[in-house]
Amino acid sequence: MKKNTLHNISLGLAAVALLIFVYQAFQGNISGAGPFIIAFFVLLAIGFNGYKMLKGFVFAVLIFAGVALSLYWPQYFVRIGDFKLTGLIIPLIQIIMFGMGTSMSIKDFAGIIKSPKGVLVGVTAQLAIMPIIGYVLANISGFSPEIAAGIVLIGCSPSGVASNVMAYLAKANLALSITITSIATLLAPFVTPLLMKLLAGQFVEIDVLTMMWSITKMIILPIGAGLLFNYLLHGKTKWLDDIMPMLSMLAIGLIIIVITAAGRDSLLDIGGMLLLLVLAHNLFGYFLGYWFARVVGMDERDARTISIEVGMQNGGLASGIANTLGKIATMGLAPAVFGPLMNITGSILASYWHKSAPEKVVSEIKS
Repeated sequence: MKKNTLHNISLGLAAVALLIFVYQAFQGNISGAGPFIIAFFVLLAIGFNGYKMLKGFVFAVLIFAGVALSLYWPQYFVRIGDFKLTGLIIPLIQIIMFGMGTSMSIKDFAGIIKSPKGVLVGVTAQLAIMPIIGYVLANISGFSPEIAAGIVLIGCSPSGVASNVMAYLAKANLALSITITSIATLLAPFVTPLLMKLLAGQFVEIDVLTMMWSITKMIILPIGAGLLFNYLLHGKTKWLDDIMPMLSMLAIGLIIIVITAAGRDSLLDIGGMLLLLVLAHNLFGYFLGYWFARVVGMDERDARTISIEVGMQNGGLASGIANTLGKIATMGLAPAVFGPLMNITGSILASYWHKSAPEKVVSEIKS
C-alpha cells in the first residue's frame, strides 16, 4: 500500500469518526461519543503526517486527542494510587528547560551585540503587550478570580522554544528569535512575579519572592545545567540532541493532559468562552507585536520574528507557576488551552509567511 494511500484512508476514517461523534452528540449521547472524537484526532494526525504542509499540525492535533481523553476519563490522569500526577508538572518543566539549555550556548547571546535594537524591541514588546492584553481580557471575562488570573499569567510568561521553530518555518530571523526567547526566559524569575503582582494582585494573592524562587528552580537551574552540559559534552552526545525535542513535546503533552483532568469541571463550564479569550490573546499578540516592530522601524523579517515571539508564550512555565501556587485546576486552565491553540495558529501564520519570504531573505538566497 502506498504511503499517501494510507494517509488518505486515515483522513477518510477521521471524517467518519467525526460524523459519528456529531450524530451521537445530537442524540444526546455525548458521554458515549468519547471514543469517536479521540479516534478522529488520532486518525487526523496520522493523515496529516503524510503531507508536508500539514505535518506542522500533527503535534497540536495529538494534544487535542489527549485533552479529549482526559475530559472523558479524568480519573486516570489525576492520581496513581496516592500519588497526584500534578506532582510531575515541575519535574517535566525542568526537563524541558534542561533541553533548552543543551541547545543553547554563549554564542546565542551574541545577538545582543549584533542586533541590540531588535532584541530590545522584542523583549520590550513581549513584556508589555501580552501582560496588558491578558489584564484587559481577565477583567472583561467574568470568570472567577483564579481562572481570570490564569489569563494574566500566560501573558506574563516569556516565549518558549515553539516560537523559535515557528520563526524558522516563517523564514524570519531565527538568531533574533533565539536571543529574545533566551533573554525573556532568563528575565522571567524577576519580571513575571512583579508583573503578576501588579496586574493579577486584584485576583489572587501573589508572594513575589516565593514566585521568584519557584521560577528560578524551574528555569535558571535546569537551563544552567543544560548550558554546562552543552559546554562540556558538545558534539559527544548526539543521542541527547536527537531525543530532547521529542522528550520536550511529550512532556508538554503530558502537562496539558494532567491540567485538563485536574480542572475538568471548571473547563466544561467555561471552556467555550475561555477558548475565545485565549484565541483573542494569542492573535492580538501576533498583530500588535508585528505592528509595534514596524512602527519603531524594524524591517519585515525582524517584525515577523517579534510578532511570533510576542504571540507565542511558554504555557508549560505558566502551568508550573500555577502548580506551585496550588491552583493548577483553576489558574492553570488558560495556559493549558493556550499551548495547543498557539501551535495551531503559529503553524498557520508560519506557513503563510513561508510562502512569501521577506526581501532580505530573497536577496540572501540569490547571492
